[in-house]
Amino acid sequence: MNQEYKVIIEKVKADKDSVKKAFVKMKKKKPKEIDQLFHSRHETFFQKNSCLDCANCCKTTSPIFRDVDIKRISKQLKMKESQFINQFLRMDEENDYVLMSSPCTFLNNDNTCSIYQFRPLACAEYPHTNRKNMNQIFDLTLNNTEICPAVATIVSEIILEV
Repeated sequence: MNQEYKVIIEKVKADKDSVKKAFVKMKKKKPKEIDQLFHSRHETFFQKNSCLDCANCCKTTSPIFRDVDIKRISKQLKMKESQFINQFLRMDEENDYVLMSSPCTFLNNDNTCSIYQFRPLACAEYPHTNRKNMNQIFDLTLNNTEICPAVATIVSEIILEV
């Protein structure tokens, strides 16, 4: 991750209480208004930036692997589902399947994904700043400000406005 991205994430980490307060204030807005705040900034950020410049999510965290993800990925890798689970996954505290280790086993040296075409839904949706009903995932968004410079940037811009 480049230094600029690190600075953005550290700034939001240091200002976590302000972010929490802004999210509480934001909950008074209509869900569509909140979505618009996030979605417009999401588009702007990703017009200028690429996840391939960072891949911190792939290097530090694990997505949740749903049963359909496991089925799809294991089929593509020509493995039995049980073999895929035993080789790559573990059960976390919330009884979700996650990767056994970080960085992601499927992350290539150039930050591309070797299973990109059939990756887990959680990866495909990340960083979740363009989802509907953003008001329902404020906790997840807050956590993601510490991982993803896109989320940190988007949230920083929004809290200045709220």
